[in-house]
Amino acid sequence: MSSVKIECVASEGYRIGESPVWDEKENALLCVDITGRKVCRWSAVTKQVQAISVDASVSSVALRKSGGYVITLGTRFAALKWNEQLVTTITHVDKDKPNNRFNDGKVDPAGRYFAGTMAEEIRPAVLERRQGSLYSLLSDLSVVKHFDQVDISNGLDWSLDHKTFFYIDSLSYSVDAFDYDLQTGKIGNRRSIYKLEKEESIPDGMCIDTEGKLWVACYDGGRVIRLDPETGKSLQRV
Repeated sequence: MSSVKIECVASEGYRIGESPVWDEKENALLCVDITGRKVCRWSAVTKQVQAISVDASVSSVALRKSGGYVITLGTRFAALKWNEQLVTTITHVDKDKPNNRFNDGKVDPAGRYFAGTMAEEIRPAVLERRQGSLYSLLSDLSVVKHFDQVDISNGLDWSLDHKTFFYIDSLSYSVDAFDYDLQTGKIGNRRSIYKLEKEESIPDGMCIDTEGKLWVACYDGGRVIRLDPETGKSLQRV
């Protein structure tokens, strides 16, 4: 992968744009504006953006098999019916931490919705530390708490063989890997596979490409870095 083409598909003036998800059925790209409190959908056909306003910070969005979407809203998992613009709470987490909110989230290859929490920021990357946790929402609408003591729960994805879970807690400046059991959704054997230098800035969102390499967006760094999770080496910076 020698060159990368960058194209702006939506210039909506997002406050904090996050969680890009492709909806193949609608031929559309979803994303959220966290502090703008909007779920947005860009049509590849019309090149227009539709947005639905919600009542709290919205940090990630996922496709729902039965139709519509699931979002992380404040400290809630909630269902979103797009055409009706209807949001319905599924369940709450972190009920004992009123200053918390969800941050990044993503669905695993078996349909579990993983998402983590954090304390509200005083200013970017300044917050009460170790207040967050990582959760997953299951198909029966129950919630599993995987671990706590998280600063800023952020990027996450799975290896192409579904045997490894990759995860970022931003203020650790580390991309971590866990053994992953797709059948049970359990994670274990946490280890760091890449440690960011301060000049690379703060690791944020993350995804995996078709070659099994990780792309990590760096907050306040103006770059995306491509990593090899097998060797722990940085391959490319954009």
